Amino acid sequence: MAFDSLSEKLQNVFRNLRSKGKLTEADVKAALKEVKMALLEADVNFKVVKNFIKTVQEQAVGQNVMNSLTPGQMVIKIVNDELCNLMGSETTELKLNPNGITVIMMCGLQGAGKTTMTAKIAGKLKQKGKKPLLVACDIYRPAAIEQLQINGKKQGVEVFSMGNKHKPVNIAKAALEYAEKNGFQVVILDTAGRLHIDENMMEELQEIKANVTIDQSLLVVDAMTGQDAVNVAEQFDQKVGIDGVILTKLDSDTRGGAALSIRAVTGKPILYVGVGEKLSDLEQFYPDRMASRILGMGDILTLIDKAQAEIDEDKAKEMERKFRKAEFNFEDYLDQLNQMKKMGGIKDILNMMPGMSSQLKGMDIDDDMFKGVESIIFSMTLEERRNPDIINPSRKRRIAKGAGVDIGEVNKLMKQFEQGKKMMKQMSGMMNGRRGGLGGLSKFKLPFGF
Repeated sequence: MAFDSLSEKLQNVFRNLRSKGKLTEADVKAALKEVKMALLEADVNFKVVKNFIKTVQEQAVGQNVMNSLTPGQMVIKIVNDELCNLMGSETTELKLNPNGITVIMMCGLQGAGKTTMTAKIAGKLKQKGKKPLLVACDIYRPAAIEQLQINGKKQGVEVFSMGNKHKPVNIAKAALEYAEKNGFQVVILDTAGRLHIDENMMEELQEIKANVTIDQSLLVVDAMTGQDAVNVAEQFDQKVGIDGVILTKLDSDTRGGAALSIRAVTGKPILYVGVGEKLSDLEQFYPDRMASRILGMGDILTLIDKAQAEIDEDKAKEMERKFRKAEFNFEDYLDQLNQMKKMGGIKDILNMMPGMSSQLKGMDIDDDMFKGVESIIFSMTLEERRNPDIINPSRKRRIAKGAGVDIGEVNKLMKQFEQGKKMMKQMSGMMNGRRGGLGGLSKFKLPFGF
């Protein structure tokens, strides 16, 4: 995940600060020097880092910090606040016209994930009750139109196409006429990308903007390209004009500097981040939540959002009732695994919990690890899944043989299951009614053994 390395380094710096009862100016400067190196290694723009450290230092060496009871915590709060400022302070929403059609033009370099992101945004808008129309304006890249049509079908969103024989500007104009006649509220233009910025591409985008009223121009950039992503954003804004940025591949093992640099360098907000290959893997960009993740404080609010979006409320209440009475079984276990998959997987979930990122260091947590568990459960009869107490040694041998695993694996799962029953019963009591604490997470329980 992006920022893993930066997060680890910053946590080490702050751990040292918190261990000191009283801070000197030299302590703060030494810590900020390490913060500076960590940010530069994360590929954050040099000027951005320089200004960031200067701002933090001016506040951190003040009397209010030095004389406070918890100076280390005060410095961390200042860093957190400035990280939020760096990324835009407030969340920027996609602006839609209250009346009439909103036209969004998607642009970016080839390979950034623009066409997939176009469909992802259409899906988001559809979830909010809007009627979007996708428009295939990329007439150059082989299979670009087909890719948009396939993704549009998956999202249940119509795609307007005129093939690859017409100019993109004419396709855009015809699509707008079609949208007006058929009651569409949002038109999203998927324009052509290039392997690098060239004048022809820019002129094509300028021609579309000159002939069609574009309400929002969104630039899709690849977070893995680091400082190149910031340079691309600058050039697109200068030549075409952009209103916001969407970062893709933020789930990859990238240094993440683009997320910390783009707003400061271009003045343009990050609206969304792509966190996976699935069409549902798109998150609204919250500067405060991202700062919290970077500093290893977790991201409970995003986790709650995911839980509320993906988990059936009635099923969650029934599951909680079973936990309290220790009535859950292996059918419920499978339900939990499916819930986790919908929410992004076990590692993503644990990383969003406060204090967990440091504990996960060096742990190889892969969702494929549950495939063996699933095969064991699927090897059970329906009666065994619903009533695990009947599973005796002879049944275990049959289950192991059916799953193609050693009987020790079956015993291990049964032991985790029993431990999980005890743990979940205790947790349900602790979490019950704590809306101010874990809140919406009370509807989501981690699988047995975690």
